[in-house]
Amino acid sequence: MMENLASLSSCLIVSFLILDLTSGNSQNMSRYVKQLACRFHPEATLVEDYRAGDMVCPECGLVVGDRMVDVGSEWRTFSNDKETKDMSRVGAAENPLFGSDNLETVMSLGTGSGALDEFGKQKYSNGPRQMSSADKALRSGYDAIRQMAGRINLSSRIINRAFSLFKQCYENKCVRGRSQDAIVATCIYIACRQEGAQRTIKEICAISTSASKKDIGRCFKQIVQNLPNSNRPESIDIKNLVPRFCNHLELRQENLIQKTAVYIAERAKELCDIQSRAPDSIAGASIYMACAAAGERKPMKEIQVAAGVMESTIRQIYKIMLPKAAELFPADFAFKCPPANLPQS
Repeated sequence: MMENLASLSSCLIVSFLILDLTSGNSQNMSRYVKQLACRFHPEATLVEDYRAGDMVCPECGLVVGDRMVDVGSEWRTFSNDKETKDMSRVGAAENPLFGSDNLETVMSLGTGSGALDEFGKQKYSNGPRQMSSADKALRSGYDAIRQMAGRINLSSRIINRAFSLFKQCYENKCVRGRSQDAIVATCIYIACRQEGAQRTIKEICAISTSASKKDIGRCFKQIVQNLPNSNRPESIDIKNLVPRFCNHLELRQENLIQKTAVYIAERAKELCDIQSRAPDSIAGASIYMACAAAGERKPMKEIQVAAGVMESTIRQIYKIMLPKAAELFPADFAFKCPPANLPQS
């Protein structure tokens, strides 16, 4: 009689476990497993036989529970096997860049005789995929961003930031009436400044197909006004422009001229009336002065190409800085051309 009661209690515990697992509440599995115990060896740790679905006592071999539900995946995965197809049935993760919930079922193409009709065509097809007008507009913008960013090899982090900005502009409708090319170029320009890889507007105009500097400037004002204060781009820092410009010039004393040009630009903002000038113009004039003082003079034409600024603009800023040239250089700078002998134009 006692053995029948013990067997009945063990079956009840197993039944509770099966009911709970089949109802989908797998979180409580460990709690019920801990309640299963061998009546002859209550302290023994049970061993689960995954093939048979049994819980077995390792001391005496008694099957304490049977028909255990395996909550793991129903396929084997190999970490070093890269060519196997993904067996997951839940589909891809939801794409936050699109407005609609892209939950859909896609039928794979059959290869057997039952999947083909008498003409050799697929019997079962997915049919035309319907996409909303909003998603079509977003996809078109994302493709344009990816194409423009690829021309100057921008990182994926900047591209994703530009995607987010474009979607925000589309949802807020803050740039209605502007061409898509101008909006895309502006999103890339803002993304570069937010991610610390600053580019000038002229560099962004060069990768755009039809957007002008004026179009990007107008879109920039409209987009920035609708951005929260925490996401507004910082002003362009000359420290980020000078190294890139010097790299294009292929200087022999590149490190020295870079440091000197950055120092000259920062001092010139304090001592000269150039606060309203564009950062790329100031950087070009500073590089020209640093090259001349270091004995590695570069033609103004080459600096114009590297900085993307008109030669007359660089020359004008250089003339403003020239009277204060002796005060613009670091104290330990070794002049190969004294400030008094610097070129006058």
